[in-house]
Amino acid sequence: MRDPTIDLAIYRELQETAGADFVVELVDTFLAEAPQMLAELRAAHATGHAERMRRAAHSLKSNGLTFGATALAEQARALELVGAGADGAAALDTLEASYGAARERLLELRNG
Repeated sequence: MRDPTIDLAIYRELQETAGADFVVELVDTFLAEAPQMLAELRAAHATGHAERMRRAAHSLKSNGLTFGATALAEQARALELVGAGADGAAALDTLEASYGAARERLLELRNG
């Protein structure tokens, strides 16, 4: 069965390439930093600061791709492309929900 939250092939390849212990550190760092990125996205959207929004979305996208969180990465990419567009608030809600699901799955994978 395909995991809808984390692409396990990407996650396992990361473990093989970087080492399982290092991936635990990477996951911990991502889980610590992602809420700050999401807060930055919200603040940038609220102030209409498109460039700040693009940078935060780009960082979240890149981190999501690293772990195989493809839905999260795709949603962050969409925000990166539109910046502080009119649909940003709804897109941010969806992105935060995807982050929550990715967070839970990464914790499961991290803890074995």
